[in-house]
Order: sequence, then structure tokens, then C-alpha cells
Amino acid sequence: MQTLIILGSIMMFLAVALGAFGAHALKRKLSADMIKIYETGVQYHLIHGLGIILIGLLADGLESSSLVMLAGWLMFAGIILFSGSLYVLSVTGVRKLGAVTPLGGVAFLAGWVMIMIAAL
Repeated sequence: MQTLIILGSIMMFLAVALGAFGAHALKRKLSADMIKIYETGVQYHLIHGLGIILIGLLADGLESSSLVMLAGWLMFAGIILFSGSLYVLSVTGVRKLGAVTPLGGVAFLAGWVMIMIAAL
């Protein structure tokens, strides 16, 4: 579906921009541990941004398109919760945000399960 392709493209744009920002602006300001946390956020952001684009391309071809669309929105939620919490945690050092990260991970997992179910 067009909406997910556009959303995925925006997510990819932001992932690349945030990755570049981390590599150039944050490397000198954050500890090695915080950079690693930030880079993990970027990695999952990139993977699931691509996932959203692929889901948008798949949605029209599968009978269970509502499950496929749900998968796309779950991956978007995962990016916001998982990657977003890692970005903020790494920059601010607020460890309480670590409690949000697993919720994003569950959203990613649920999205992939929805794709699997839709393909059956």
C-alpha cells in the first residue's frame, strides 16, 4: 500500500540522517557505550524501515492485506519505541527509558509474526 511505502521511505531517510548525525556529531560527545546503544537504534531503524517498504509492496498481493497493514504499523511503532528510546537514552543518559525499549522489540516481533500469518 502506498501509505506504508511512503512511511517506510520516511523512516529510511530518518535512519540514514540519524546514522550520519551519530557518526559525525555524537562520536566526540558520547561515551563508547552510548555510541553503541545509539548505533543499535539506527540498525533496527534501518532494518524495519526497509521492512515497512516491503510490507507496503506485499500488501496488495496477499489476501490477508489487513494483517499485512497491521504488520507495517507494528513495525512503525517498534521504530518509535525501540529505536526512539535508544536514541534518547544514548543522548540523555536517562536509563528509565530502557523500560520502553522492550515494548518496541515486541512490536517488531509481532509485526514479523503478522507477515508470517498473512503468508500462510
